[in-house]
Amino acid sequence: MADEPITFVDLRSDTVTQPTAPMREAVARAPLGDDVFGEDPSVNALESRAAEIMGKDAAIYTPSGTMANLLAVMTQCAPGETLLISEDAHLFTYESGSVARIANVLTKTVPGEFGIMAPDAVKARLVLARNVHLSRTTLVALENTTNRGGGAIYPFEWFSAVAQLARENGLRVHCDGARIFNAVVETGIAARDYAAHVDTISFCVSKGLGAPIGSLLVGDADTIRAARRYRKMLGGGMRQAGVAAAAGHYALDNHIDRLKEDHQRAKSFREAVEGTPGLAFPMPSPTNMVYVQVADVESFLTRLRERGVLALTPVAGMIRLVFHLHIDDAALERAIAAFRETAQSM
Repeated sequence: MADEPITFVDLRSDTVTQPTAPMREAVARAPLGDDVFGEDPSVNALESRAAEIMGKDAAIYTPSGTMANLLAVMTQCAPGETLLISEDAHLFTYESGSVARIANVLTKTVPGEFGIMAPDAVKARLVLARNVHLSRTTLVALENTTNRGGGAIYPFEWFSAVAQLARENGLRVHCDGARIFNAVVETGIAARDYAAHVDTISFCVSKGLGAPIGSLLVGDADTIRAARRYRKMLGGGMRQAGVAAAAGHYALDNHIDRLKEDHQRAKSFREAVEGTPGLAFPMPSPTNMVYVQVADVESFLTRLRERGVLALTPVAGMIRLVFHLHIDDAALERAIAAFRETAQSM
């Protein structure tokens, strides 16, 4: 008799989640139309809901967070102008150079701890002079929570201070809020309170919220109107997209508060394995991510896989674990045991 296939504890990302049964039922019931014509009621409802949550005029539904962020840049920076961003930002590191290749915008990076830019560091990198030799800074981008920072949350006073600095100098501000609701449930600060300090904010429904597809870009009416044209230009105009949008709507209704469970399991994992010889924890773990530093990442990942646990290494020398709605207490215990056993075997 053949061995049964291993059921993996998949901690590679919160993007691996599958729609729950009630979410699938919501999709099956969704009224549909042609979204490019503005006639899909499920998409329209999701966009209106997103704008309401963030306290903004309007929103646009996009296939991905990468496209939402790119639209934010294209609508707020002219070609040849400069976007100021953390050197560890997802938009800068993991979005295939779209800002350069498609938006034709220059990026200037700011160093910081855990992907968070201090207001003074931002101020030092601004280029405001109207000198024909220089590319002027026109947009500042924040990320909350930070992917390469271990799910770190922007201190609200820094978030607002950077935004205020930009506003004082006539700049616009975008927030890559792919996991903004992780920050919301951990801090108790409402999404609209973060959004009030920026001109645009994007967020994913396909990460911790568990929908299969999509992100929203939210902002003022003129910016979103321009974004709608660029979305079409980039091939992001979808037709009966309500089959995906309905899942996002269900996620916003039902999966925000439960993000606290992911945070607790991340903390429980770290508490259980911290102190194990061969493992180090160079970043905080305030939300749903845990970064673990090991001597031989590839060997460690291979041995983890043999024990039924999947993980990734997005930062050199470190393994990232992301807890999500499919990681229950039993999966948590399997992950803890696998890490302990693997560390002892190295």
